[in-house]
Amino acid sequence: MEILFTSEAIIAFLTLTFLEIILGIDNVIFISIVTGKLPEEKRKKATQIGLFLAMFMRIALLFAISWLTRMKAPLFSIDWGWFSAHINGQALILLGGGIFLIYKSTKEIHEKVNHIEHITDSKEATQKRSVSFSSVIAQILMIDLIFSVDSILTAVGMTNGLYPANVEIWGQRPELIIMITAVIVSVAVMMAFAVPVGKFVNKNPSIQILALSFLILIGFMLTTESMHLSEAVLAGEHIGAVPKGYLYFAIAFSLVVEFLNMRLRKKSV
Repeated sequence: MEILFTSEAIIAFLTLTFLEIILGIDNVIFISIVTGKLPEEKRKKATQIGLFLAMFMRIALLFAISWLTRMKAPLFSIDWGWFSAHINGQALILLGGGIFLIYKSTKEIHEKVNHIEHITDSKEATQKRSVSFSSVIAQILMIDLIFSVDSILTAVGMTNGLYPANVEIWGQRPELIIMITAVIVSVAVMMAFAVPVGKFVNKNPSIQILALSFLILIGFMLTTESMHLSEAVLAGEHIGAVPKGYLYFAIAFSLVVEFLNMRLRKKSV
């Protein structure tokens, strides 16, 4: 037990928890937008179910980590002259997730723009935007899988080599216990803030459009990362992954600008 409370283990746990929360923000934004189509009394329940699914999915992937790491082996190769790649399982998941995010976010932006332009009656708008609870959960489940893979790969990379190979606690690797604890704590933190964030996003149309634009960026990032994992070459150039720091800086900068615009709009009213 003492080895779980060393300075290295505590630092790894705190850093990993922080990163899990940061990576989970994308998940919370998507859940808040999808659940915004439900009646207000069902949104909190759908949000909680979505985050619980994310937690259990990440824990399940942690236990199946050997399977996840084996997904790096190429499944098939493509060579069209101008484009070549060695596609593996991880790349397929990230590619599918990236395309899904780009499609879903673009579709949501289109629907919201048409809704603002053509619908004025609030009751009609609610009916038009309403979807089934099960379809919302299905969408959340799919996006949970996508973000869970990215989250788990980050966690494994951070804790790799933290303990000698022969060290175990309760029959499990100490790194696994640290990762599971970090996932549970991060999801608990996200659950505490998910509902207020969801209400704020759904009450501000400009924030909704901005959040959906972020999801398009994230979809593009997942797509390029899948090509990077596949060692893809396009027109003689290797495709590299987009550094996450650039993405999060762009998101933070855009949010600051939007909050300043919101304050100016309130003052002018």
